[in-house]
Amino acid sequence: MNKKALFGILIALIIPLVAYLVMRTVNTVTPPQRIFFDSVSTKISKGKEITDTIWSRVPDFSLTNQMGQKVSWKDLMYQKNDSTIDGKIVVIDFFFTHCPTICPTMTRNMKLLRNNIKSNNMVGDREANFVHFLSVSVDPERDSVPELKRWADRFQINPENWWLLTGNKKEIYDWARNDLKLAIVDGGNVDTSFMHPQLFMLLDKDRVIRARRDESGNVKMYNGLDSADLKNLAEDIILLSLEKDPKKKSPLAGKLELIAIVFAAAGVGIVLLVLFMKKENRRT
Repeated sequence: MNKKALFGILIALIIPLVAYLVMRTVNTVTPPQRIFFDSVSTKISKGKEITDTIWSRVPDFSLTNQMGQKVSWKDLMYQKNDSTIDGKIVVIDFFFTHCPTICPTMTRNMKLLRNNIKSNNMVGDREANFVHFLSVSVDPERDSVPELKRWADRFQINPENWWLLTGNKKEIYDWARNDLKLAIVDGGNVDTSFMHPQLFMLLDKDRVIRARRDESGNVKMYNGLDSADLKNLAEDIILLSLEKDPKKKSPLAGKLELIAIVFAAAGVGIVLLVLFMKKENRRT
């Protein structure tokens, strides 16, 4: 074996090993974190204590969209490129069509966010079918389907991936307060008395609320009126779309260290074999 061949073999073995070590040391981007949990349990597995967290999943809803269609969580499923069916990432905000203050701005910002999220298809339809937007009325008694349709036409909202929702007032308020952990105050028929958050809520495909945390560990929700938060939300939607299902283990899961050791051992073995062959050649 000549020196060039030996050098090529060593390069082929060393590159994967170096790449592995780099991936182990370089910081990766952190996706938005889960916020609320139902319970935490611990168990001993193979001599190690493992913590299992049951995260709070936002319950189902039954509301009517701007097209007059009764919709719920089961309608927020889509077919992936590999033909499997998966849940969508969901962004939720609350508004009402008689709102004289922040609602038009929040709707414009939601539309801007929606328009900036694209699929990773290089050609063809680049519509991001993995994310859906919900704007829920806090004034459902006045926000009938025709009122929602007028609001949708005003802002050119596509019902394919953005629903304006109305329904039973008590159910909406209970859903917002108890399940989405939001503060909403009923203003009756006085528009300026309605109090609803100016937040965009981010839910992953398992209906778990996600958000960022600051350096002190405090939760940072997404302010629908803040451009920096909108940018963060757009980034986090993409991160969630790339997030792997923790229930589906990779064939290489837990084996990377072993693979690295095998590459290193193979490299050493080849070097020793070449040295041995050279020594034998000298003897002959």
